[in-house]
Amino acid sequence: MRKALIVDDHPFIRRIVRLVLEKANFQIAAETDNGATALDLARSHVPHLIVLDLSMPKLDGFEVLKRLNILGLPIKVLVLTSKGSAFFADRCIRAGAIGFIEKTEDVDALTQAINHVMSGRIYLNDPDANVATADNDKPSDLQLIKKLSDRELRTLQYLVSGYSNKKISETMLLSEKTVSTYKTRALNKLNIKSVVYLAEFAKRNNLVE
Repeated sequence: MRKALIVDDHPFIRRIVRLVLEKANFQIAAETDNGATALDLARSHVPHLIVLDLSMPKLDGFEVLKRLNILGLPIKVLVLTSKGSAFFADRCIRAGAIGFIEKTEDVDALTQAINHVMSGRIYLNDPDANVATADNDKPSDLQLIKKLSDRELRTLQYLVSGYSNKKISETMLLSEKTVSTYKTRALNKLNIKSVVYLAEFAKRNNLVE
């Protein structure tokens, strides 16, 4: 029987995903609410599929994808998230996920996504999610966001959510100096001069929940 790992910090979401997977004849190898434990479970169980959220404690979904690639485990990853911007779908696929679906989709869509990725095909609930356009020579928001590293992006998301540098460092397991560096680099890449404008930018591009 195919095995699956569920990674989400919301118990209700994990329960729904479990029911959908069990109906699709998966054995639930394990489930967890954080990225650090997810990596340990992936190494020990080597499931056929991981259903992965992006916003989680300790290690976020992007970091989990990055480290799974380094481990080289033969695991398919379907990202299930509340983050619906085109940027997130594009970055997840480039990071190694084989599917991306928003939590606003219904259960039938989730079932379809699971079947799709298990057949080895990339699944996007929005087929045009990775298409960026610009009407002039000025870089679009999406083009600016693509310049960010995963950690720079995560740092900005925490900033917009009201986290202090100290709390960000504790959450991301980094030093405050490193967090400050990521913050400065990211603001420069986005051509943003203050956190006030950053909040407007993040809201406009669905970078925060």
